[in-house]
Amino acid sequence: MSSSIAVPLSAAGARDEAVPLVDYGLIRAHLYAAFACLALSMLAGFLYSLQFLGYYPFTEGRLAELLSPGHVRLMHTNLVAYGWLVNGFTGMLYYVVPRLTGERVLSRGLGTLIFWAWQLILVLAAVGYLLDHGQAIEWGETPTGFRPGTFELVYVPVDALVTVGAVLVILQFMVPLYRARHQKYYVTLWYFTAGLVWLALTYLMGNVLPEWVLPGASGAAVTGLFIHDLVGLYVTPMGWGLMYFFVPLILRKPIWSHSLSVIGFWALAFFYPLGGVHHFLLSPIPDYVEFGAISTTIAIEIVVTTVIVNFFMSLRGSWDKLRTSFALRWFYTGAVMYMITCFQCAFQTTWAFQEIIHFSDWVVGHAHMIMFGTFTFWVYGVIDWLWPRVTGRRWYSTSLRSWHYWLSAIGIVLMFTILTAGGLIAGYMQKDLNPWEQIIDAQAPFWLFRTVTGALLIIGMLCQAYNMVMTAKAGKPFEEEEAPAESPEPVA
Repeated sequence: MSSSIAVPLSAAGARDEAVPLVDYGLIRAHLYAAFACLALSMLAGFLYSLQFLGYYPFTEGRLAELLSPGHVRLMHTNLVAYGWLVNGFTGMLYYVVPRLTGERVLSRGLGTLIFWAWQLILVLAAVGYLLDHGQAIEWGETPTGFRPGTFELVYVPVDALVTVGAVLVILQFMVPLYRARHQKYYVTLWYFTAGLVWLALTYLMGNVLPEWVLPGASGAAVTGLFIHDLVGLYVTPMGWGLMYFFVPLILRKPIWSHSLSVIGFWALAFFYPLGGVHHFLLSPIPDYVEFGAISTTIAIEIVVTTVIVNFFMSLRGSWDKLRTSFALRWFYTGAVMYMITCFQCAFQTTWAFQEIIHFSDWVVGHAHMIMFGTFTFWVYGVIDWLWPRVTGRRWYSTSLRSWHYWLSAIGIVLMFTILTAGGLIAGYMQKDLNPWEQIIDAQAPFWLFRTVTGALLIIGMLCQAYNMVMTAKAGKPFEEEEAPAESPEPVA
């Protein structure tokens, strides 16, 4: 593994000069689909929050049954994971993997099949949620299969389709990785290779074993592993891999330490798979299993510390670029939030903390900070840098980019803070055996503020979505040599 990015562009030309190395059409398609899923997910989350305020709009008739808060919550969480992040990461793989390996992906036709098949899977999964066919597995509610309404003779095996889709994605990107096996792998490719392998194993583990093989507490333990490993063994490798590629590229200098990048990768591989049971502390799962999960979760701080130090030392001497590069601003804001949530996690996964925060909004705040404040921020950062290169046009509006950043950053920090505070208040009231009605009344102001901050996130996302569409339609021509990395002008 090398400590700097080497992009062997010339290697690709040996096969067919007429076929481009990077398929920008597939990148655009996945990023458009990702934003559509993000918009639907955030709308669902906003609707779900209204029930806590007594203003839920769907309360009568068939529509109320289909769009019940329980169904809407499944749309919110699963569209974030499988719609926004998977589409976003897949689109970015189409850019990064060929650039680092010098090899094209397996097939453009396969890429088109993967794109449309994945969007179909998302639609089928959404239909399954609305028709009460979701599995009782957190983050794994994707229906095993269902018969849609009046079409009783038709059986839709959603879980099987997801598995096939994941295998096709793995083939699409593992082939160029395999072809480039004789060259030195940059750390980004380490993360991508591991993440693709772990994806298939994690999904099968979480969607087959708990429901069909392991009963009771054993199934719950495996479900905990699935919840944790879906984030830690797919989302995290994809996110860190993108950071290791784009940050040195934008800074135009190597990552600070080769050794720290190796330590971070292997520490993630060793510690992360074992921590999932911390989602079910104070449960019938044996104490020694819970203690093992607590210990490995705390040990993950090694991963976080090494990676954070590596990236901030890489920024040394280039701090001014945070003023001129929106992409770097997204990356480093997300890195700070990642550090905060992981540091918080080391405490909240202890029995002492769980006595207070178990089933409280503290956990909801933590989940939003990591999934939105970290991984979504990183995807936003990549899009900010990549979109002009994908469309061949400069950003339509710098002001909209600024609004997007500040509304998102302020919104998620306030949401995290208010949910953390509300969770502590509810936890201590429950410990003191306050009546449930009093706890609900005490939470009402926090829930109202949560909805307001969610609106800020939605407005910021809409600013970016509009900016992306207008950039593709009406942006000025983009020339790499005219703007090597970012505009030299400071941004708001």
